Parts: sequence; C-alpha cells; structure tokens
Amino acid sequence: MNSSRRQFLTWLSVGLTGLITAAIGVPILGYLLGPLLRPVENEWRVAGKVADWRLGDTKLVKIENPASLPWAGTTAESAAWVRRTGDASFLTFSVHCTHLGCPVNWLDDAQLFLCPCHGGAYYQDGTVAAGPPPRPLFNLPWRINGENIELRTIVLPTENEPQ
Repeated sequence: MNSSRRQFLTWLSVGLTGLITAAIGVPILGYLLGPLLRPVENEWRVAGKVADWRLGDTKLVKIENPASLPWAGTTAESAAWVRRTGDASFLTFSVHCTHLGCPVNWLDDAQLFLCPCHGGAYYQDGTVAAGPPPRPLFNLPWRINGENIELRTIVLPTENEPQ
C-alpha cells in the first residue's frame, strides 16, 4: 500500500511539473518563434497632408508600429520627424537616437535634434552634431501619394541602412 501511494505522489508531482512547464514554456516559445511564423510587413502610413508643411517646417508625426499586437495599447504607437526641404521633397527620420534609442526632440530655435538621455545632438539633416551617437538619425522611406505624405513603417530602423 505504501508503494502505490508513493507511486501516485510521484506521478502527481511529475504531472504538475509538466503542467507548470507547459504553462510557462508555451508563451515563451510563442514569443521566440512568432516572428518566424508571422513576419511583420512594412506598411505605408499617412503622416499628413503635404500642404500642412511649409518649407523648413519640422514636425513630429505619430504612426502605428507594424509589429504591434492588438493588446499593445500606447506601445503600438511610434513616431517620426518629418522636415519639408522643397516643393516635393522631405527628410524623414526615426524619432530614436542612434546611441541608445531614446526619443530625440526638435529645438526649432537652435535648428537641432537633441537627445535627452546622454546629450546627443543632430543637425537638421540628421547628421551628428555632438555627443555619443555613433551615426546619423535613421532615415525613413517616404512618398507623396495624392495630397498626402506617407511614411513606410519599419520594424527596426536599421533595416534601411546600408551595410
């Protein structure tokens, strides 16, 4: 009788351990394998009307992150800086500093992008002016579609950078 009780408790503990392992392991595997099973497509998002920008204007535009999940909430939003440089030409940058990814701010009076984390500074064309950033701001693809300017969302800003 003692042997069957011991065997029952052994099977019970093995079963509960397996159940707990599955409960923890399945979400982790889903997180790790999800991008391989469902790759995220880069999409074009409307940033605004071309007429909303005057020559030399730099504006922050909010766009939806293509890799977001339905329950992501505000983390599904990303942003970009859009600067009009001509009648039909724009400079578009990821909002993230190339040093550690902090969001950069545009200072109109100084005509500089500044990173609040470690003092990185960028000129209006996105090139590094000062501080620790190792390279210019990441450019985002853009196009004019009718009366709108559209930005191509990218999962990682480095996807468009030359190697």
